[in-house]
Order: sequence, then structure tokens, then C-alpha cells
Amino acid sequence: MSAPASSTAPLPPASGRAQELYELMVGFMREQVLPGEASYAAYRRQAGPDDHVVPPVVEDLKREAQRLGLWNLFLPSESGLTQLEYAPIAELSGWSNDLAPEAINCQAPDTGNMELLHLLGTPEQKRDWLEPLLAGHIRSAFAMTEPDVASSDATNIATRIGRDGDSYVITGRKWWISGAADPRCRILIVMGKTDPDAPKHLQQSMVLVPMDTPGVTVVRDLTILGRHDQHGHVELNFDGVRVPVSNVVGQEGGGFAAAQARLGPGRIHHCMRALGAAERALALMVDRANSRVAFGRPLADQGVVQQQIAESRLEVDQARLLCHQACHVIDTHGNKAARDLVAMAKVAVPRAATRVIDRAIQVHGGAGVSDDTPLAAMYSWHRAMRLFDGPDEVHLRSLARAELGRTPVLPVR
Repeated sequence: MSAPASSTAPLPPASGRAQELYELMVGFMREQVLPGEASYAAYRRQAGPDDHVVPPVVEDLKREAQRLGLWNLFLPSESGLTQLEYAPIAELSGWSNDLAPEAINCQAPDTGNMELLHLLGTPEQKRDWLEPLLAGHIRSAFAMTEPDVASSDATNIATRIGRDGDSYVITGRKWWISGAADPRCRILIVMGKTDPDAPKHLQQSMVLVPMDTPGVTVVRDLTILGRHDQHGHVELNFDGVRVPVSNVVGQEGGGFAAAQARLGPGRIHHCMRALGAAERALALMVDRANSRVAFGRPLADQGVVQQQIAESRLEVDQARLLCHQACHVIDTHGNKAARDLVAMAKVAVPRAATRVIDRAIQVHGGAGVSDDTPLAAMYSWHRAMRLFDGPDEVHLRSLARAELGRTPVLPVR
């Protein structure tokens, strides 16, 4: 079993508390999370793909994480950590993406929803939904993507949120709604159009919709490259769903701006965790190369394998530096100033992770595409990461526009 790198690994400048939390996280991963993976997998196999109850080991890990103080570290107002200080801890959690992020209550989509409620929620919304989420008592989902439109363009969504007196009535379809199959999911943040005639970026609003509201139907759970995740990625139908107007998040017509505020930190947190997956894949590749003999020699003696290992180290460290640079700018100048860097990281980190995981699969041979190693599951998730929270092409388009409008420091002719 591969374990996270030594706690003496290079870290960005950090406070004493951040360093202490990092050390605690290393021990937590080594001693409890990674050993707990076998129990998690056994429970999921026995329950089957249609069962979305969380394996008991996760709740055990949550209690231990709370005892250690490894809880809600993603939210600066709760943890006191900067994004740059949180990054190495989040990376460690990415070594075991099914267990560790939720164990420390830092799993998407709850993190983005908690950030949104912290930023825009009313006192009542915070009491009813943010506090139970921060306590880890419930889970949530974010319903924006739709099957009938290109949801990479958030202004293009078709779900209608119509005003009827003191209520909103919601009609539409959503899909790839992560977390909504989990029986602990109690609340949805739904994005739809409240005023189709308003200016393009003011047509959308977000509203809170409890999962048990009449008219909310889970149609199906979608697979990622044939895999069913425990929390699910579901298609939802909203048929005349009625909620109070007081359930609006922020202001009516402010949904697009709120989505951008929510997705910025969420994207960089995904990148942090993806670095951990890449590190684990590289560690597995090195272990396999050192232990496997082919044609009378260890794989580690083969020049092609050495090159794959070296290329992987280069790509992981380059991606990490870009991610940390984005975190530094978020900490010092805010999310808006870091927009281009976050977009770069969102493209570069999943690309690097999938390349490293793919090389690790190749070095493992047939074992790499089986569930005897975590590599196949890791690949499917991080390949999907090139689509969710904005596909590569959308981020590249925004980066190109920024570059085309940039004035060079020196003359070009």
C-alpha cells in the first residue's frame, strides 16, 4: 500500500498551525484513511452499484478527523488557513478521494455550497443549512448542468424559476448533479432563469430546494466511464416544484455572479486533490518498477520506464507550482485577480494527473486496468475532471482572450 510522502516534503511558507495540521493529516492518512480503503471497497461491493449509503468507515473517519481538528479546513473563516496553507493538506486528501475529503468535511459539492451560503446566505439559511453542513450531519448538491443545453455556458440554462406570489415554481431537468443520490443529501442549490427578458447575465437566480420537496424526482444515476460513485451523479426532474421566495440565495438575478463566486475556489480545490492522486499514481509506478522483473531485469532498469517516471515528476511539480501560485494570488488579491491562474490550473492539473495515472497503468500492465489497484478508478474521475467545473475548451478560450488583450512589457518589433 502506497502512503503519502514524508512530512519533510517541501511545503509552501506556512504558519505553525498549518504545519501542525499537515503533520496530523499525514498521520491520519497513513494510519487510518488508507487502511480503511479495504473496508470501504468491501462494503460497496456487497451493497452493489444501486446502493448509495455511505460505508460506515467514512463516518468513523469523520469522528476521528473532528477529534484531531482536521475539519472544515477549506473555509478560511472556519480554519484560519489561507488557500496556500490548505493546499498541501487538500493534496494529501486526494490520495484517497472516496474517503479522505469527506472524512475532513472538505468534499465537493458541499464545500462550494458551504462557501456560497457563508458568503450570501441569510441568517435563517445559515441556521437551517450551513450549520448542519459544517457539522457534517447532512450533504448537499448543486444543480446547474442540464442535458438539453450546453451548460458550460451558464447563461444558456433553460430551467425556469417562475414567481408566483410568495413562491417560486421550478420546472426543468438537470443532470450530473453530484451527491444527489446519497440519502444524506437534504438540500439542493438550483440555478435557473427567473427573468428570461433581463440582460444576459442577470436572467439567472439560485434557490434552495429541499430534496423532499414535492415534484423533485431522481430519474437515474449516471456512471463515469462505467463506474457508479457512492454519492451518485444523477439526473433530476423538477415538475412544478414550489419553494418560498425567501429561499433565493443572494439576490434574484444574481445567479450567474454567484456561480462564478462558487466555482472559483471549487476549481482550485479540485486541483489540489488531483495533485494528490497524481502523487499516489507516481508512487505506485515507482513501487511497481522497483519490484517487478521482466526479461531478467527490474522494470526500473528499463530506460523507457525511467523516462516515464521522470516525465511524471516534472509534470506533477510543474502543475503544483501553478496551483500554488493561483492560491497565493487568491490569498493576497482575491478570487477575481486569480481568475486566469485558476483557469490555467484547472486545465494543467487534470491533464498532468491523467497522464501520470495513464503511465502508472501502463507500468502495471493488466493489473492497472483492474480494481486490484486504485488506478482505473483514479483515471476515470480525473478524466471527467477535464469536463466538470468548465471543460478545458472554455478555460482555454478565456485564457486566449486575456492574452490577446494583454499589452507586452517590451515592444514586439
